[in-house]
Parts: sequence; structure tokens; C-alpha cells
Amino acid sequence: MDRISALRNIEDALSSFESGESDLRTTERRVLAVLRTYATEFESDRDLSAYRAHGDDRADGIVVVAESKEAARRRVHELLDESDIDFTIDTP
Repeated sequence: MDRISALRNIEDALSSFESGESDLRTTERRVLAVLRTYATEFESDRDLSAYRAHGDDRADGIVVVAESKEAARRRVHELLDESDIDFTIDTP
């Protein structure tokens, strides 16, 4: 899913919420599904990829965009503001 498609899908979810066709929970699920699909299919012109952390509960499931696995690992540490967390990095 490209960025424009993701934004259109999120806009559709918000419109459905605003018109009363969807409740908040349904809207949250739709937006989250769009973001997850976008992240797993993420492509960049700058050699960036999406990476997912697995392992420690604090890091498990975090998805970041980075140039490499090592850069992704550093990014997860920065986001959590902790350096002694044990986790692995894979592509989503």
C-alpha cells in the first residue's frame, strides 16, 4: 500500500466515524490495520526499510523505519530510552 492509498483509507475510516456509520473501536481497528499494512509494505527511495523488534516485552512489536538492522536497533533503544534491553530485529 502506498502512502496516498493509506491516507485515503484512513480518511475513509474517519469519514465513517464522523457520519456515525462506525464507532470509535471500529475506526481504531481500521486505522491500525491501514498503518500496519503500510508499514509492512513500506518502500522508500532512500534505502529505508521497516523493521520489527522481537523479544523483551518493552520492545516486542515496535516497528521502525531505518537504513539497516543496526540502525533499527539503535532507533528502538532511543525510543525506549533504555540501552539494556534484549531483542532481535527482523523485517515485518
